[in-house]
This record gives sequence, C-alpha cells and structure tokens, in this order.
Amino acid sequence: MLRRVLKIRNRELRFGERTFVMGIVNVSPDSFSGDGLSDPEKAIELALKQLEEGADLVDVGGQSTRPGHTQISEEVEIERVLPVIAGIRARSDAIISIDTYRPKVFLQAQKAGADILNSIWGLKEELEKALRAHPCPLILMHNKQVAEYKNGVVDEVRDYLAEQGKRALSLGLSHEEIVIDPGIGFGKTADHNLELLANMKELTSLGFPTLLGTSRKSTIGKILGKDAHDRIWGTASSTALAVAAGIDIVRVHDVAETVDVVRIADAIVRKWRPAHWSEGN
Repeated sequence: MLRRVLKIRNRELRFGERTFVMGIVNVSPDSFSGDGLSDPEKAIELALKQLEEGADLVDVGGQSTRPGHTQISEEVEIERVLPVIAGIRARSDAIISIDTYRPKVFLQAQKAGADILNSIWGLKEELEKALRAHPCPLILMHNKQVAEYKNGVVDEVRDYLAEQGKRALSLGLSHEEIVIDPGIGFGKTADHNLELLANMKELTSLGFPTLLGTSRKSTIGKILGKDAHDRIWGTASSTALAVAAGIDIVRVHDVAETVDVVRIADAIVRKWRPAHWSEGN
C-alpha cells in the first residue's frame, strides 16, 4: 500500500509506519467528558503536557458538541480558542488543529498558528470558500442530525467520506492532506458506533489517512456502566483495534496511556520499533 507523508512545519506524519496520537484540548466549560478548561493558561499547560507525554499533535476546540449542547456565537468561540492556540504556538512548534466548522473561526485560528482544520460537519460551502483562499490540511468527519441509516450505517458513512474526500481533492489538496473520520458518537446510536468499529477497514480502504475518536464516548460508558473519567481502558481497547484496522490517528483525552497502547499495538501490527531497540533485548 502507498504510504503517504504529511509535512507540517518541521514535522512529518508518515502514515502507515505507526499510529499518531492527537491530544484533546477542550476550552468549552460544558464538555461532555468534564475536561473543559475556561482558563487559557491551563489549556496551554494541558497541551504542553500532552506533547511531553508523546502526543504528535493537539486539537483545540472552543464549542461543546455533546448532545443538548448550547450553541455559542463565533465571537465567543474565537475568544476561547485564539489565546490557547497562540500560547501553544509561542511555546512549541507542535502541530495544532482547530476543531471548528465555522469559516471565521478557522481563519482566525490559522492566523494564530493552527495548522489543520478539523470540521465535525465536513466540507460545507462556506468552508470550501475559505479553504480555497487559505488552504491547509483538514479532517473531515461524518455527522448527522438524526441517527437513521436506511441503507446501513457502514455504507452511508463510507460513501459520504469518499465523496467528501473527492470534494477536498477538487480544492487542490493532496490525498495526504485529507483525513477522514467516521464520527463515532455523532448522529449515531451505540449499535451504529459498534458496527462502524467492527468495519473500520471499510474506511481505511478509501485511500485517505484516517482518524478515530472513541475517547471516553458514551458507547463505552453504556457497555461498561462507567462515567466518562473511568473509560480510559475501554477507550484503550477500541484504540488497539483501531491500530489493527489501519487507523492512522487516534484522538484522545488520556495521552500517556494511549501512547503506551499504540506503541505496543504498532510493534505487533506495523513492526514499528522504538529508537533504542536492538535484537539483543
């Protein structure tokens, strides 16, 4: 299989060689997992801590997308994310993504130092216009208002992401700059989520880099009967299976634990080895 390389700043994401870990930095006080931070300095410190723990990139978001969330204005979202992105950028050359679907927020975040656009609603017309003028790598997620799938959730999600990938290519982006995400927990029931997780190779076969976000999700809580902060090892289980299926990036709250999981899984599945490795050990 062709191995694609995404170059950002002085970093390279060599897809297929190992799994990359994206740390979640929520600056929305009503985050579903209870990890939202209102203080920009604490959010910056969290991002830097995640990078020290082995995160390859960090994802900054200013608006909760949990069920029943309160919609906020673009201005409030910008006020939340810009100081955090600028603060991380001032202290690190890390890869930063902005979790938004609003063109104005994206453009302001890009100016502040964000490298990647992570849109939970895929490519909308206004976003396309913004990306044509200010291109950058992007993550396109499947989402839906109502969890109904007449032709099956796997087929619909796969076809949607394939079409979104083609639209992104038409903007002049390359395959390695377009990451697709099935949107676990977004417009899907627990059974839909499990069906997608059982068929992840339907997505990895599309030819684009892939991202999976199962961290602390309600489906894990429903299976285990545990609150969000107690879902680390449930998340770890889905993460190991994601590596086996060929997922390229996992988006998580608990970076240190996830780094351990993906390193072991990568060593088994992708024959990855740490720098200090030798056959004699």
